[in-house]
Amino acid sequence: MTMSNRRQFLAGMAGASAGVLFAGADVLRAAKRQVVIAGRRVKVVDGHAHCIVPEALEVLKDTPLARSISAALSAPGTPQVIAADRLLQMDEQGIDVEVLSINPFWYSAERELAGRLIDVQNERLAAVCAAHPGRFIALASVALQHPDLAATQLEAAVRKHGMRGAGLGGSIGGEELSSPRFDPFWAKAQELDALIFIHPQGFPEIQARVKGNGFLSNVIGNPLETTVALSHLIFEGTLDRFPRLRICAAHGGGFLPSYAGRFDHGCLAFPANCTGTNKKPPSEYLKQLYFDSLVFTAEGLRHLVAECGAGHIVLGTDAPFPWTTTAVDHVLGTPGLSDADRIAILGGNLVSLLRIGA
Repeated sequence: MTMSNRRQFLAGMAGASAGVLFAGADVLRAAKRQVVIAGRRVKVVDGHAHCIVPEALEVLKDTPLARSISAALSAPGTPQVIAADRLLQMDEQGIDVEVLSINPFWYSAERELAGRLIDVQNERLAAVCAAHPGRFIALASVALQHPDLAATQLEAAVRKHGMRGAGLGGSIGGEELSSPRFDPFWAKAQELDALIFIHPQGFPEIQARVKGNGFLSNVIGNPLETTVALSHLIFEGTLDRFPRLRICAAHGGGFLPSYAGRFDHGCLAFPANCTGTNKKPPSEYLKQLYFDSLVFTAEGLRHLVAECGAGHIVLGTDAPFPWTTTAVDHVLGTPGLSDADRIAILGGNLVSLLRIGA
């Protein structure tokens, strides 16, 4: 049976098992690709992978939030169910571990509903990881619109469920992540040494400008939201107040790594527009952040490493969305990287950050 036929067979099995997170994932396992660098077997960890918890839809039944997201959840490519061939795809690409996160859709939920929803999502994701030890690590969902609740949810996820961090959107109902209102959450994240993965949810303020051909709402809007979110975390002093935060940004950090020099010179050229309270030049804060490798070209990855350091780049695929199936080869094939760089990016950095194997 060919790989294509295996996938079709398993996809059919998954379709018969809709409503579960994994269906038949251990059936007809393909030979696993082994990634070896300089004679060393490398553990490959994908830090940017998505899913949703179908049981969450039952929690949201008959609520305005359910109605508002129903169209989005039924859109082609939306990872409503992790299909039966998820592990097959990982094995084929040489990915040992996926770090699962749920793209936030709940920031308009009132406190009681948000509490029930997050409990269900985190419990279910923890169960998935327990059912597939060594293959999946989950980042918690948190209701950051209620900062004290989000801090409690993060602590419960880490201490009760063994999660290693949380996923956030790039803004919370239009409010920047740098707002002092969210400091209780950032304080808890720093206390727990939790990895916080920031993934954009679009940039509604520019929708009128990105209509038309080219999927600009995503290809411009998503990295732009990340750029703005990280910039405010720098300039509004969040990274100074919480210097031990461990933040990883999707899609190579948006446009920030390419424009950090302009940020430095902006404050020099126009000091009246900067408070002067930052403890170091804006570009220096890149060394406090982590970025995934989803920048598509060898030159893009080379530049990202040059600006941020190989020790701050992690593998990202955006699975199961169809952005790439060659993320591992992208790292292996980028000229100018050392073997140590490739080992760090492919998995070493996340093994350390997420204490994989600990």
